[in-house]
Amino acid sequence: MSLSRVPRLAFFADCFREVNGAALTSRQLEAYARRRGAPILTVHRARGRRMRRRTVVGVERLELPRSPLALPVDVDLRFDLLFARHLGVLERSLERFAPDVIHITSPGDLGLAGAIVAHRLGVPLVASWHTNLHEFAARRLDRCLSALPGRVRRQICGLAEASCWKLNVRFYQLARAVFAPNPELVQVLERATGKPVYLMGRGVDTGLFHPGRRTRTSGEFVAGYVGRLTPEKNVRALALVESALERAGVENFRLLVVGDGGEAGWLRRNLRRVEWKGVLRGERLAAAYADMDVFVFPSRTDAYGNVVQEALASGVPVVATGVGGPKHIVEHGRTGFLTQDDDGLAEAVVELARNPLLRRAMSREAARSMQARSWDEVFDRVWRVYRDVAFAPPAPRRLGVLFQE
Repeated sequence: MSLSRVPRLAFFADCFREVNGAALTSRQLEAYARRRGAPILTVHRARGRRMRRRTVVGVERLELPRSPLALPVDVDLRFDLLFARHLGVLERSLERFAPDVIHITSPGDLGLAGAIVAHRLGVPLVASWHTNLHEFAARRLDRCLSALPGRVRRQICGLAEASCWKLNVRFYQLARAVFAPNPELVQVLERATGKPVYLMGRGVDTGLFHPGRRTRTSGEFVAGYVGRLTPEKNVRALALVESALERAGVENFRLLVVGDGGEAGWLRRNLRRVEWKGVLRGERLAAAYADMDVFVFPSRTDAYGNVVQEALASGVPVVATGVGGPKHIVEHGRTGFLTQDDDGLAEAVVELARNPLLRRAMSREAARSMQARSWDEVFDRVWRVYRDVAFAPPAPRRLGVLFQE
């Protein structure tokens, strides 16, 4: 990235320290700015009850506490109903920093605050789409309404999903430009918002995630999962995988589950041949990936799938549903399998359990396929969009055009 006219960025990260793909991407964006000497002010949530201003290796941070009225959204994520109390501090901080562009990451409490401050200060606003919140809401509501008849439940959840989608679209229409994680969402969001939408994929740290991390020497077959244990991840499909392996006569196998969430109790009651690892990070997470023979990703709601890339980089074939982000990452028949439904997912795992030669071939191709997916390449493109939004004179833009080199 050329340092001529580098825009000053105020980055509002609703997820930053949490264990999810949006938080990982936010940390990597800040790390890129640090490496390139790009001026950035990162706004994220504080660990405790006190506001903190600090500079971390050349990066300015403003850490804001949540109030006691913060509602739980996920295992480690909350929405602060009193977020507006920070608007004065945010305005003064941004006036001192003088950003050329403000980037928000979701319609969370900080995303809403960032949008308001951008409007008040007249700073160009961009927004990135990380999570299919409308689908998440429908899946969780469906689980809560499980006692209702199926037809009634589907109608209620369909209405909730459509309403959530409309609200999200209206929120993203506040931005001058939008980032989306896969080509399909780029097209959908361009049509829905009427805004220019740019592809912002994800990188993977191949220095951390690679086949050399493997230490397991036993002959058992290990099918693994890494991620949140929540309804929208469809993790109950792991029970179908276990049953399919048993019916196929695969005797020496186990499931390896890394993560935590509301579905953990159901999984513990219904899985028999499983090893629980909890939440892992860093080298321990990389070793867990590498010790798998197959990575199973049953989610049908993911906009991208960082864990899919991490598994592939670790030399582990991936079996995923052919919906959403993973279908743009996994090469069917070469680095894994994409399936139409949960039964197909289980059958594909059985096929790989029975065919070690195919597994080894896919393992080599999986690691090779991730070698060029660097975070620097992703954010080089993002910063070009920042410059366009911040410095280019206003001009009509043709919809449907993705960002090109």
